[in-house]
Amino acid sequence: MEKLNVILQPILLFCLTILLFSCTYQPSEESDSVSAEEVRRSLEKANRYLVRTENEQINDYIKRHKLNVTETGSGLRYTVHHSGSGEPIKKGELVRLNFVMKFLTGDVVYTSKVKGVKTFVVGRGGVESGLEEAILFLRKGDKATIILPSHLAFGLLGDEEKVPPKTSLIYEIEVLD
Repeated sequence: MEKLNVILQPILLFCLTILLFSCTYQPSEESDSVSAEEVRRSLEKANRYLVRTENEQINDYIKRHKLNVTETGSGLRYTVHHSGSGEPIKKGELVRLNFVMKFLTGDVVYTSKVKGVKTFVVGRGGVESGLEEAILFLRKGDKATIILPSHLAFGLLGDEEKVPPKTSLIYEIEVLD
């Protein structure tokens, strides 16, 4: 639980900042009004802080687990532990995966043993955008670790079950088909 608090602190700070601003700001003729540009700059600053904090947490995870990852332009990180023998996966193909989804704390969220094999058509949505991006770097038989920053996972809302808003995820996957 303590590890989860470390993840949730930046989210709470951001929410409290927004709440505090919206509850205390009451323009009057006597006070100077806050411009839309000032609000935008404040939100941008808070967002930059949250992104930086999330990247630090991801990099700490990589260092602790001594992973040699490849990072894409979107912020996705992945490493292939075992190379399969199939052809590279392409958009439009049906993919089946065994998986373990975890938080950066190592706490397991979902597994294919409980939820069943994850099956989807690449490029048609229905799964996290980071998972769709990562699968295009893999082939049948590959075993890989995929690290999804929150914007490539469940974003600002979470999954409304076990994954909180703005949470990075680790996927340990095996490409079956």
